Amino acid sequence: MNGPKQRRRICLVVPTNRECVATLAEVVAEAEYAAARFGVDVQLLVLDSSDHFAAHAAALSAAAHVWHLDDARQREFLRRVIATADVAKPDLLLDLMQPRGVSYGACTNRAFLIAAALGCDSVHRRDSDLYFQTYAGEKVFPIDAELSALGRPAGEVAATEIRLDDRLRDLPVAMAGASFVGEMSVDIEDIRDHDAYYDLVSLWAAPGSTDEEKRALVDDSFTGSAPFDGDHAILSVVDPMRVDMHNISFYGLHERVPLPTATDTIGSDYFLIHVADKGGLPGLLHNRHIVNFHTAERKSDAGFLAYQMRFAKFILSMYYLHFVYQRMTTDDPADIAALVRASTWQPREPNEATADAMEAAYRRLGGRFTQVADQVRARRDTLLIEARRDMDDYALLIDDWAALIAAARVTSV
Repeated sequence: MNGPKQRRRICLVVPTNRECVATLAEVVAEAEYAAARFGVDVQLLVLDSSDHFAAHAAALSAAAHVWHLDDARQREFLRRVIATADVAKPDLLLDLMQPRGVSYGACTNRAFLIAAALGCDSVHRRDSDLYFQTYAGEKVFPIDAELSALGRPAGEVAATEIRLDDRLRDLPVAMAGASFVGEMSVDIEDIRDHDAYYDLVSLWAAPGSTDEEKRALVDDSFTGSAPFDGDHAILSVVDPMRVDMHNISFYGLHERVPLPTATDTIGSDYFLIHVADKGGLPGLLHNRHIVNFHTAERKSDAGFLAYQMRFAKFILSMYYLHFVYQRMTTDDPADIAALVRASTWQPREPNEATADAMEAAYRRLGGRFTQVADQVRARRDTLLIEARRDMDDYALLIDDWAALIAAARVTSV
C-alpha cells in the first residue's frame, strides 16, 4: 500500500551582509503564507554575512523551519560538500564558493547547494533591501505566482497570457520571476539627467549595438515596473530585461548550471535568467513586484565608492558575458562552459577602450564621481584582468557543478 504523499519542499532564501530585521519579518510572513496557501514545506534559509546575527536571530526566532547560517557554518558545509564531490581543485573551489569579496553569484550558489541538501524542489530568492507591496489590504507575495507555475508542465499552467510555442508545453516551468517598484535597481538615479548618464550606461550594451539600440537600452536599464493592480502573468520564454534577481525562483535549472562567482561585480548573479531565455525554457513572468530601496550605507562615502566600483566591474564583465549570450542556444552545462572559456580568448583591446570610456564618463559626471574615475584609472589593469579571470573561474565551476549538487544531496546542513 502506498504511504502518504510527501509534501513539496521549497527553499525561500535571503542572503544578507547588512541589517535587515524589517525585511526578514516580511519574508517570514511570505513563508507562512506559502505554507498555508499551497500546503508546501517551506525551508527558510538566511545566509548571514552581516554584523547583526543576533538581531536577525531574534527576528527569526518564532518562524518554523529556519536555517540561519553565519559565514563559518556556511564554509564548514561547503568543505564537506567539496570533499564528498572529490573535485580536482578543492581549495580553489572553496574560495570561489565563498570568496573574501562581495559576490552576488557565490552567495546564491551556496543557497542552491544548501537547498539541494535540504531536499528542496525549488529555490525562491529575495534580497535584504526589499519589502512587499500591499494591495486591497493584503501583502503581495511573489511566491503566490511562483508556486502556481514552477515545476509544473507549462501546458497545465494557468496564465493571463500564453506566449509559448506549443513544442515547449510539456516542459516544466523552470523559472518564475518579476521585477520591482521603487528606487532604481542600480543606484544611479541621481545622475539620470546628466549628459554623461548615457555615456556611462550605454557601455554595457552588446558589441555592435546601433545608436538606437543603445538609447533604448539606456532608457530601459535598471528602472522598475508599474505598481500591482491585480494579477497578470505571462507564460513564455522570459525576456531577461523584465525580471530581477531579488524576485526570482528556479526549478531544476539551478541544479544544472551555477552562477558566476565574480567578486565586487553587480549583475554577476543574472546569468541563469539568460540561460532560461537562450535555452528556450518555459517561464512565468508575473507582476508581483517587490519594493526596492537603497540603504543609508549605500549613500555613505565608502558605500558609494564601493558600489560604483562594482558597477564598473559589471560593465567590464559584459564584454565576456555578451559573447556567451550571443552564442548560447542551450542549457547544456558542457556547451555553456565551452562558450565561457571561448569568451576569454577575445582580444583585450576592446575592453581596454571600454575602461577608458568609462573613466571619461565618470569624470564628466564630476563631484563625488571624480573619485570613481580616479579609482578606475588606478585599478584599470587589475579590473581588466579580474574580469577575464572571473570567466576562467566560472568555467571551472560549471564543470564541477553536477558533482557538487550530487554531493550536497547527501550532506547534512
